[in-house]
Amino acid sequence: MFRTAELGQKIPKSEYNQREPVLRQALLEVQAKLRASSRFPVIILFAGVDGGGKGDTVNLLNEWMDPRWLRTRAYDDPSDEEHERPEYWRFWRDLPPKGQIGLFLSSWYSQPILRRVYEKDDVAVFDDRLDRILALEKALADDDALILKFWMHLSHDAQKRRLKKLEKDPLTSWRVTQRDWDHWQIYERFESAAERTIMRTSTGHANWTIVEGVDPCFRSLTVGNIVHKEITRHLEEIRKKDLLLEELAVEPDTPPVVGLQTTAEAGQAGEDESATLVEPLKVATVLSGLDMSLHLTKPDYKKQLKQCQARLNQLHRRALKKKISTILLFEGPDAAGKGGAIRRVTRALDARHYQVIPIAAPTDEERAHHYLWRFWRHLTRAGRITIFDRSWYGRVLVERVEGFATEDEWKRAFAEINEFEEQLTDHGILLLKFWEHITKDEQLERFKAREQTPHKRWKLTEEDWRNREKWDDYELAVNDIVEHTSTHTAPWVLVEGNDKQFSRIKVIHTFCDRLEAMLRDKK
Repeated sequence: MFRTAELGQKIPKSEYNQREPVLRQALLEVQAKLRASSRFPVIILFAGVDGGGKGDTVNLLNEWMDPRWLRTRAYDDPSDEEHERPEYWRFWRDLPPKGQIGLFLSSWYSQPILRRVYEKDDVAVFDDRLDRILALEKALADDDALILKFWMHLSHDAQKRRLKKLEKDPLTSWRVTQRDWDHWQIYERFESAAERTIMRTSTGHANWTIVEGVDPCFRSLTVGNIVHKEITRHLEEIRKKDLLLEELAVEPDTPPVVGLQTTAEAGQAGEDESATLVEPLKVATVLSGLDMSLHLTKPDYKKQLKQCQARLNQLHRRALKKKISTILLFEGPDAAGKGGAIRRVTRALDARHYQVIPIAAPTDEERAHHYLWRFWRHLTRAGRITIFDRSWYGRVLVERVEGFATEDEWKRAFAEINEFEEQLTDHGILLLKFWEHITKDEQLERFKAREQTPHKRWKLTEEDWRNREKWDDYELAVNDIVEHTSTHTAPWVLVEGNDKQFSRIKVIHTFCDRLEAMLRDKK
């Protein structure tokens, strides 16, 4: 695999001096186009052999291009803060917004390769880690991100010469460590891990380019030319895609489809024409099977609430000591009681150890990133509780029903969400997903009550009334959510919410049971 990067390719200095200013100007121009478009981010990963020129190339790109719109990130061993969160947290928070370029040294490939080289992971575990990388890169690419991956290569002998040369120069000797020489001693292991990495993760949307790193002139021009070429190509692809979507959005001036006419109407069009009006099947949903008559008396509610809150307080103190994090998310129709349930949960907790994240329409900053970005960055340190009042399920719920996401976007989101939640639970986070449900009639009564209550009127908007018109669409969407994302490690809890007292107790009781089971498993 690496033979083509061990040919000793060089470019004369004179040729480099001639080509460099032209390439530099071209990179600045395409960067300006990328900035003006702001349709996608560019993610450039650098990995490879120690001494292969990763750092030099990143520094040069910062010199050639406008550094205001470049983000450079380098990763070492995870810090204590990073260890307390899922592995990909530090990468998600550093992703560049649309219109900008991110330069990543090592990135999400570093730890899997090192763990394989040092035999901390067997081949099966290594492949699982690479599969997770594939899922991440696909999710980013599906959101139109341009991903470029460069493997900076040196042969075994060339690496030795490179390290010795750096050591001899007082200005660069600090760059060579004992770790670099240790890695040189096990060069073959690194080469084997790199080969498997490139084979399994070089895809059409995130291809690896192996760059020979002996000659800095050749190396620099090679990387710079590819960056320019690929950004230019992707800009054109996105332009064509946008034009196609605009064309499809224009309704053609065509006569009605006969199949959607009544028999009488079809008869008017011609004796030989016929049509059948097909009635859609009435589908039973998981929500229609709930017993919405469940309730608690006020004395029972007060008694159970006090007991549940005391139990939750004790359990969370134990979880905090064991560094067990919890994520609670609440979804449901307007006025279903999400806020009330959240307040009863938080009353049992120490305010220093939880945060409530209300999710509304994304901000400009959030729209400039993948839709999961804003949720990744809100993940707290070990032992804390994060409560989402609405969540990432907006992509497959309101964005689906209201048409803010295309069918392709919300359908692939099921797999993206499952992958995201699997990373959370694999890290040892307790994830609880509550759907607070009420009937359409009960919602109407609560809307009317809000209208008549001065301190609650602000909660009721025109959008709330409009959403009622799509009640059946939302119910079908919820059924799909449960079907596709209610997993063994992250099941949905459907809460019968017509009686607020019953629903609140069910939420806290479920939280306590799941947290207690998690604590028992941690012993």
